[in-house]
Amino acid sequence: MSLTYDFEQKQDVLLVRLTGELDHHEAEQLKNDWQSYLQNGMTKHVVVNLENLHFMDSSGLGVFLGRYKEVKEIGGEMVICSINYDVQRLFELSGLFKIIDAADNEAAALARLGVTL
Repeated sequence: MSLTYDFEQKQDVLLVRLTGELDHHEAEQLKNDWQSYLQNGMTKHVVVNLENLHFMDSSGLGVFLGRYKEVKEIGGEMVICSINYDVQRLFELSGLFKIIDAADNEAAALARLGVTL
């Protein structure tokens, strides 16, 4: 299974939805596409919905860490939501949850960043 993703802008929040498997074959393209949204001048915060992401390796962690740093540089926050158990375990083992917030679902993540639905 490959990776598919879509981006949606909600006010100053970029909503990123990932589906499938994020591995070294997919990481570079995701990184490049994600960066183009961060550089558009409309994005301050990011919410990443991982509900349908079923696998991620260390290259995926690198994509998240890199985008986290870019978001912090523009004064924003990143929130991960709807994460499944296997991917959550990888985030916990890597220590990323020490710097990246988590929420139960998209609505909660968006509300945390001040977006009303």
